[in-house]
Amino acid sequence: GDNSMMFLRDLSTPGKIVITQMAPAVRVALGEAFGFEPGVNIEKKINGALRMLGVDYVFDTAWAADLTIMEEATEFQSRLEKYFKGDDSVRLPILTSCCPAWVKFIEQSYPDMLDVPSTVKSPMQIFSTIAKDIWAKEKGYKRDEITAVAIMPCLAKKYEAARPEFSRGDNYDTDYVITTRELIKILKETEIDLPNVKEEEFDNPLGEYSGAGIIFGRTGGVIEAATRTTIEMITGEKVDNIEFEELRGWEGFRSCDLKIGHIELRIGIAHGLEEAKKMLDKIRNGEEFYHAIEIMACKGGCVGGGGQPKAIKKQITLEKRAEGLNSIDKASTIRRSHENPQVLAIYDKYLDYPLSRKAHELLHTKYFPKIKSHR
Repeated sequence: GDNSMMFLRDLSTPGKIVITQMAPAVRVALGEAFGFEPGVNIEKKINGALRMLGVDYVFDTAWAADLTIMEEATEFQSRLEKYFKGDDSVRLPILTSCCPAWVKFIEQSYPDMLDVPSTVKSPMQIFSTIAKDIWAKEKGYKRDEITAVAIMPCLAKKYEAARPEFSRGDNYDTDYVITTRELIKILKETEIDLPNVKEEEFDNPLGEYSGAGIIFGRTGGVIEAATRTTIEMITGEKVDNIEFEELRGWEGFRSCDLKIGHIELRIGIAHGLEEAKKMLDKIRNGEEFYHAIEIMACKGGCVGGGGQPKAIKKQITLEKRAEGLNSIDKASTIRRSHENPQVLAIYDKYLDYPLSRKAHELLHTKYFPKIKSHR
C-alpha cells in the first residue's frame, strides 16, 4: 500500500525522525508469518527489526492505553458515583471508545446515543499527541520534524488517523498507519529474517506498559482494564484478584454481573457489529441496563483485526492470540494502569490529574453525527 511506500521513503530521508508505536495485538500475531505459533509475544524481535529498518525511536501503544484507562476510569467513576447518589441526569452506560470502526458506526447509525461513548481518545491518538506535543518538546524537536507511524491490527485506524480533529493544521498527530500485514510484507521484501533478529527493548518513556494496557487487544480487555482501576479508585482499596473471569469469554454479546466488595456492576460486551447492534437496540428500548459497555467491531477484538495475518483455523488462532495477551498481563509486575510509573510521571509533570483541563485539551475528543456516505 501507499503507506508502506511512505514508511520506507521516510526511513531513508535524512533529518526525518521516525517514531513507531505498536498496538498490543500486533506482537502476538505478526510472528505467524515467520513460523511462530499464534499468541507468541515477539515484541522484542519486532523492535529489533524496526531498528534495522531505520526507525529512530520504537515505542508502544500499550503505554498510551494506560493513559486512556486513567481518563476513562475517572470518567466512569464520576458517572457511577453520581448515579449511586440518585442523580437522574447521568448518562449510563459509559462506553469505552478505543475502536474507531465502531465509533464511526455509532456516529452513523445511533446519533441519538453519542453521549454514551467516553470522550477519551483512543490509545493510538493519545500516543501520537503526547509524542508530538510533550515528548518532542522535551527532546528539543519541532512537531513537524517527527513522523509518527502507528503499527496496527486494524484497517479502521487508517480512517481514524485521517480525522481532521486529530491534527494541527496540516500536521496530523498520527502521520499514517501500517497494518500488521503491511509490516510483514516490508520485512519479507527487505529480507529481514525475523526469527534470527536480536531481541531489543522498547524505548522509554513511551514504552513501559502495564498488563491492563496490553489486554486492550482482545474482546473484554478494555473494560476489564478500566474496571481494575475504577473499582480501586472508588473503594480506595487494592483488589487482589484482578482477573475478572466474568468479563472474559467468546460469546458475541455477553452480559456480566460483577460484584466487588459492596459495588455491583452490570457490564455488556459485544464484538462484531451485528452483535453490537443487538446490544445497542436493547439499551435504546430499555430492555437492558448496563453501567458500562465495550464494543469492538472485529471478532475477538483487535486480535482479529482486518489488518492481521489471515488465519486458517480462525477461532483457534484468535483464542491463542488472546491467550498470548493474557499471559503477558499475568507475567507483568505492573498490572493496573494507575500503577504505571511513566504514566503517573506524565500527569505529575504535564497533565496535573485525570480529567484536568490540560488532560481534556490533549486526551479527549468530541463525536459528531455522521451521514452515511453512499460510496
